[in-house]
Amino acid sequence: MRDYYHIKINLPGGIASPGYLKDILSASWNANVRKVRFGSRQQLLMTVHYEDMRFLESDFKKLGIFYEVNTDRQPNIVSSYCGEDVFRTGQWLNASEYHSVLDSFDFEQGFRPGLRPGLKVNISDSNQSFTPFFTGNLNFISSPEPHFWYLYVRLKQSNTVFKWDKLIYTNEIGRLAKVVEECMLDEGINEENALKAAVSERIHYVSQQSTQELELPSFSLPYYEGFNRYESRTWLGLYRRDEEFSIEFLLDVCELCLKTRVGEICATPWKSLVIKGIEDQYREAWSNILGKHNINVRHAANELAWQTEDHNGDGAELKNDLIRYFSKNDTRTFGLCFGIQTRPKSEVFGSILIRKRPLLRIGQLPLFSVYDLYYTENFNPNSRAQVLFEKGLFKIHLPAQLERLCRRFNNQRSRDTLKTMLSEPDEAKTAVKAVKTAHQCPDCLTVYDPEFGDILGDIPSGTAFEDLPAGYCCPTCDSGKAIFLPIELTRSSNLEPA
Repeated sequence: MRDYYHIKINLPGGIASPGYLKDILSASWNANVRKVRFGSRQQLLMTVHYEDMRFLESDFKKLGIFYEVNTDRQPNIVSSYCGEDVFRTGQWLNASEYHSVLDSFDFEQGFRPGLRPGLKVNISDSNQSFTPFFTGNLNFISSPEPHFWYLYVRLKQSNTVFKWDKLIYTNEIGRLAKVVEECMLDEGINEENALKAAVSERIHYVSQQSTQELELPSFSLPYYEGFNRYESRTWLGLYRRDEEFSIEFLLDVCELCLKTRVGEICATPWKSLVIKGIEDQYREAWSNILGKHNINVRHAANELAWQTEDHNGDGAELKNDLIRYFSKNDTRTFGLCFGIQTRPKSEVFGSILIRKRPLLRIGQLPLFSVYDLYYTENFNPNSRAQVLFEKGLFKIHLPAQLERLCRRFNNQRSRDTLKTMLSEPDEAKTAVKAVKTAHQCPDCLTVYDPEFGDILGDIPSGTAFEDLPAGYCCPTCDSGKAIFLPIELTRSSNLEPA
């Protein structure tokens, strides 16, 4: 018999009313639960002792709360609503539009057993980068046409993503999602053309042709903690280093929301909370609640850029170890987000991915774990293409290699910026002429110039890069020859007027 059970309660779109959340938390408190967490798909998570489980089940049944025990058959609907208003994009998408989409999912009328979608559904504003775009099976992304959405489908257990032929009208998203799910899960259709044909035979929905391709913004994770002004009000971002929120604190939050007419509490994919619409007259009351429960805000920005698996203490512990290393070494992580994966089939979001795997097994018992480091194409976390950086690292070596990968990203960004700056030279003053090709280490920017060779490595001048030994390493950071990149060395000559 299990000593503890993992409970998951979906919060569609990451939105919970204070009254609904208060009911859940009160029932959990009565079942001796003292802390809860929020998952990477914006759901509420808790762990319950088996002796208390019957009390919790009884209360949840009375309250009509749907929950799952030790399973995730009905994934939560993820949305970018948590960033609406606070990270303003200026597009047509607003709060009422999000609610229209969520209302189109008829949770009471047979959306498969359990009354919830069985596919992962993402609802995203195309102009934000706070929530992921393609981690769902059905990814609806706002288009430039008001009230119409792109749909990108990712087949089950696959990284293949394809675009739906037409734009989908807001109120039709739930109906279409239900039919696509029936085709994929009930009938096992997992091929693009077959799926499109099957859906078109079963449903007619309001749509229109797409006149332009989807353009996503470059990734930039905003700082989302503490009190922040927007328009004439304030929003509050709450993050916990151990990813756990005490029920006592959250009950006080719900009570204050109800007293001050704050109608919604939003969970984010970063396992944190956003509370919008705090009026100036109640700002002190919110500060008092934080003080009462000793809640610290304004953690370092690099702490907020991590995503770990749900119900996983190992991932959270590793995250904190790596953050301490970054802080000690003052490592720059701006523009990056990190995902830690300790289970083979789990999914985390990040431009840099840390995957734990057993080096040895005795039966089903894993022994001596190692870590593989990956980064996504162009360090874009919304890319499904992943590139291996280092494989089989022991835990003690992981922080330094992770820092090295961060340096590679920063150097790449610097090169891209420099190229942009030099793309339009002042031709009236300078003429630039490429004179020869060299090779550069992407990690430390050391250049190997065949004209000079490598004195430290006993490579004589005149040795072409192709003729270097296979085991040649960068004299500065020891990176291998294979990762060096070709570059053009240039000289500039000033053009003086005659």
